[in-house]
Amino acid sequence: MTIEEAIKTALEYESRVEQTYREAAEATGDEAGKRVFSPLAEEEKGHIAYLNSRLSEWQKTGHVTIETLGTVVPTAARIQEGVGRLKETVGTKGNMGSAELEWLQRALKLEQETGAFYKKVVGELSEEGQQLFQRFVEIEEGHAAIQRPSRSQKAVDLAQRLAPQKHRPHLAALALPH
Repeated sequence: MTIEEAIKTALEYESRVEQTYREAAEATGDEAGKRVFSPLAEEEKGHIAYLNSRLSEWQKTGHVTIETLGTVVPTAARIQEGVGRLKETVGTKGNMGSAELEWLQRALKLEQETGAFYKKVVGELSEEGQQLFQRFVEIEEGHAAIQRPSRSQKAVDLAQRLAPQKHRPHLAALALPH
C-alpha cells in the first residue's frame, strides 16, 4: 500500500466514524450523551481535515510534513479518575439510555476497525508513512478507551450490577473478551 492509498483509506474510515458520532449527537436527547458524542465528532472532523491536507501535500510534493495532531480525549489517568466518579454517581443521577449505549457500541466497533487499519499501515509503510499514522494509532486507542474506560472485568461487572435490568445486555456487549 502506498502512502496515498493509505491516506485515502484513512479518510474513508474517519468519515464513517465522524458520521456515527455526529448522528449519535443529533439522535440523543441526553445532555451527557451530547457532551460525549459532539466533541468526538468534531475531533474526527479535524482528522479528516488533517488527512486531506496531508493528501494534498503528498500529491503536490511526494512527501508529507508531520504536523501536531491533538486530541480531546483525556489521558488514561484522567479516564480512570472519571470512572471512579462515575461509579459513585451511577444510580443516583440517572443512567445512560439504551440508545446511547447502542451508539457507543457502533462507534467502538468503528474505532477498533480504524485503529486496526492504522496499526496495519504503520507496520507496512515507509518511515514517512509510519510517522504520519503512528499518532492516529494512539488517538484511536484513546477513543476506544474512553468508551471502555476500564479493561477489567470487575468494572464491567460493577456497571452491570448497578445498571437497570433493561440496560445490562448492552453493557455485556461492551465487555472485553478475557
